[in-house]
Amino acid sequence: MRRLTKKKALTLVKELDAFPKVPESYVESTASGGTVSLIAFTLMAVLAFLEFFVYRDTWMKYEYEVDKDFSSKLRINVDITVAMRCQYIGADVLDLAETMVASDGLKYEPVNFDLSPQQRLWHMTLLHIQERLKVEHSLQDVIFKAAIKAAPPAQPESEDSPTSLTACRIHGHLYVNKVAGNFHVTVGKSIPHPRGHAHLAALVSHDTYNFSHRIDHLSFGEAIPGIISPLDGTEKISIDPNHMFQYFITIVPTKLKTYKVSAETHQYSVTEQDRAINHAAGSHGVSGIFMKYDISSLMVKVTEQHMPLWQFLIRLCGIIGGIFSTTGMVHSMVGFLVDVICCRFQMGIYRHLKEAPPNEQANSETPVPTESYTQ
Repeated sequence: MRRLTKKKALTLVKELDAFPKVPESYVESTASGGTVSLIAFTLMAVLAFLEFFVYRDTWMKYEYEVDKDFSSKLRINVDITVAMRCQYIGADVLDLAETMVASDGLKYEPVNFDLSPQQRLWHMTLLHIQERLKVEHSLQDVIFKAAIKAAPPAQPESEDSPTSLTACRIHGHLYVNKVAGNFHVTVGKSIPHPRGHAHLAALVSHDTYNFSHRIDHLSFGEAIPGIISPLDGTEKISIDPNHMFQYFITIVPTKLKTYKVSAETHQYSVTEQDRAINHAAGSHGVSGIFMKYDISSLMVKVTEQHMPLWQFLIRLCGIIGGIFSTTGMVHSMVGFLVDVICCRFQMGIYRHLKEAPPNEQANSETPVPTESYTQ
């Protein structure tokens, strides 16, 4: 009874076979079929190899939402060199509420404004990257993927004597409220004031004014090595001592999540202008470097994504099955056309021989060789 039940189950399973086997005696191998098979297998291998590279690649997904975090502080990372001695200039931040932010996190370091050959080479490379970023926006995705979680690299110390150093490097970071503000570098050290702040510019001679500057780095939020900001590498040379440089910055909060780093940083766009201060000509203002920033209410989420394994396997099966079935259909169609052409050609010869006169048919027959016998 059990054997009968097993036999019925086996028979039922055989009837459900969607891949019936063809006896070997019914299978015929041809040279054309083998050629088509080689071409199909080669094409399968090439496309599967290329699909594997697509599977290994990643892409950045951008999502937008409203930034609801207004209570936290905004970090400003600064590294700027001004062509004036450190005792003549001061840097601070004044926000929209006329609140002066303490600049204790900034350091003033005497340096030379001119760069060494190695530093100039790096500066020119940075400027080249900035030019490519303006043209090829997809390069920003490569920069996001290259970002790492580490401390910013330390700058080498200068070996020159302090008396020969005529420039000042202002670097460090400070925390401000998440409202619009103005980070500026101008003449004289800043002092607190009931209505804001003031700079002791009266004690500095106009002959020492020179606001030529180079911005090695300016970013907002968490400092991430590998991220290049729009103002990195900017260098401005002032011919007139009384000169005002203005940068208008729009900051966009950004949450970056890649396979190497997960951080909350900020992107920004910038427009700039500069003009000489000449009160007699109606060009009023204060000489210095002014970076006026505003924070966008939208936040960008940048996430690195990868193709799932199941999707890769489905695409791979589609490639193999599609090429196999397509080449089989093409081979069958070509064989059918060849058979039709050969059949028509043979039918044409048969009709030509049938409609020909008897003399032509007799002449067209092949003579049969005869043997002669002599007695």
